[in-house]
Amino acid sequence: MSFKAKLKGKEGEDIACKFLKKRGYKILTRNFRTKMGEIDIIAEKKGTIVFFEVKTRKSRRYGLPKEYVSELKKKRILSAALFYLTKKKLWNRPIRFDVIGLILD
Repeated sequence: MSFKAKLKGKEGEDIACKFLKKRGYKILTRNFRTKMGEIDIIAEKKGTIVFFEVKTRKSRRYGLPKEYVSELKKKRILSAALFYLTKKKLWNRPIRFDVIGLILD
């Protein structure tokens, strides 16, 4: 991934975090990485742990951002989420997986 793409991704994640905080989410961690995969944002709202994948694009020219979450990426997110839940001992909590798609003009 190029430096420019990383900056765009970080910008998208920053915007997503501000959006989530305004809507009452508590950000637990960002860029949670394991050997199995990565999760962009892990947040909590009303007792539910939510794992967010953030996709940022410059335009809709090649489709919507959410269309870029591949089946392999979904499996990696799930593996990382299971690791996180085990590490933090949060198995008794409801969980959810969401995608935040951003188009930056």
